[in-house]
Amino acid sequence: MILIGTLFVVAACGDYQPFGGPLPFPTPAQHDLVVLTRPGALTYTADEQGNAVGIEHDLAELFAQELGVGVRFVVVPPEQMEAELANGRYHLAAAWLSPHADEGYAATPPLFQTRDILAQHEASLPLTDLGQLQGKTVHAMAGTRQAATMQRLSRQIPDLKVVEVGQGTILDLLESLGERQVEYVAIDQTLEEIANQYVPSLRTSLPLSAEQPVVWLLGPHPNAELAARANAFVERIQHDGTLARIEERYLGHVHRLNQADVTKFLGQMETTLPKLRRHFEAAETVTGIDWRLIAAIAYQESHWDPNATSPTNVRGIMMLTEETADRLGVGNRLDPRESILAGARYLNLLKEALDAPEPDRTWLALAGYNLGQGHLNAARSLARQLKADPNAWYEMKRILPLLAKPQYYERLKSGRARGGEAVILVENIRSYYDILVRHELPARPVAPGVERMIGMQGGSAPGLKLRH
Repeated sequence: MILIGTLFVVAACGDYQPFGGPLPFPTPAQHDLVVLTRPGALTYTADEQGNAVGIEHDLAELFAQELGVGVRFVVVPPEQMEAELANGRYHLAAAWLSPHADEGYAATPPLFQTRDILAQHEASLPLTDLGQLQGKTVHAMAGTRQAATMQRLSRQIPDLKVVEVGQGTILDLLESLGERQVEYVAIDQTLEEIANQYVPSLRTSLPLSAEQPVVWLLGPHPNAELAARANAFVERIQHDGTLARIEERYLGHVHRLNQADVTKFLGQMETTLPKLRRHFEAAETVTGIDWRLIAAIAYQESHWDPNATSPTNVRGIMMLTEETADRLGVGNRLDPRESILAGARYLNLLKEALDAPEPDRTWLALAGYNLGQGHLNAARSLARQLKADPNAWYEMKRILPLLAKPQYYERLKSGRARGGEAVILVENIRSYYDILVRHELPARPVAPGVERMIGMQGGSAPGLKLRH
């Protein structure tokens, strides 16, 4: 598994060379777009195949594509960000940054809005006023905006102690909070719902700062043409849906599970999953689908109960219909080994029928797992009629619920379907998968020639587990 600590050493070295003064405008023949960033769940991380992912990463790559140039990321630890911002050896800084205190630093229009908030354990007395921080100890990741916010508050609130943590990630720190090893943690509000997937005992009640924009910084001496192009790019993606699509890729599913859902799932991972893991890993060996995704589907379908049966006679740990089981040669739907392998094979069949790019292809196939291929095809046809992209999950999660409305399903041969339930199923599976990726190691490498599933979130930055 790739660690973030490795990433920034590699990315910051490579062919990164010091420059004197502003960088020239990037051109296809001579210069890449140089992007300064830092490791983090929202900025730049790696999936288990070593591919760089993250909201800021994806946006910067899109901007480079629009310019027709390559992109080179300079990834530095948070505590080095301020020094790197000052040296000007970059075209833009995309690191979940707010406008710089020095007004000489140019910035794009806002990409997002956020604020700093206080996280605490659900069992502790909620704090609702900044004055209640007196005498408290608050942890924050070193070099972050939250650390700066807490240092500022410590000069105003007596006996407020701030501990800046330089090891691990914010999710590691929040897990320490969940285990009552620390009392309070300052976090970015955007991370709250991501963190709730892993730390169900986390609660937030106290804003630590006013709402602030997230921008790209263009340095103290930006290239005028590049600044104009960057500003125009940000304005465009705000209005044409591009920004919303990327946000959905990383954050669109994280609000579905509640505290009880996550707590129960974590408990089942301890007690039930070890008994079934060998079957999930065996299915990965045959199908190439990450065993943790197969396990996430099985949990959503049956809560890992091999004997589960619905009123409509859908049965087994993967809740197969009789028709699907017969098609895949399943002799006993209540045999977990047979059911798990058949469910994984069925997902592959659904994926093979789609021409969408990953990860949308997998998410659409998951919807088909719930609805059946006929209803999924009908929904995609309806999307085309409504001028929506049938290969984009961002679009299809809006279209699928229409299958339950007469004005739409009456024009379709497949008839009515509970498309809204399929959307919920897909987003729940994505969250269960994120949790499994964080806590469970991948299977040993599959045999040569067996294709591994492309990561559902490009690695889902939130699902990266660091060990330190």
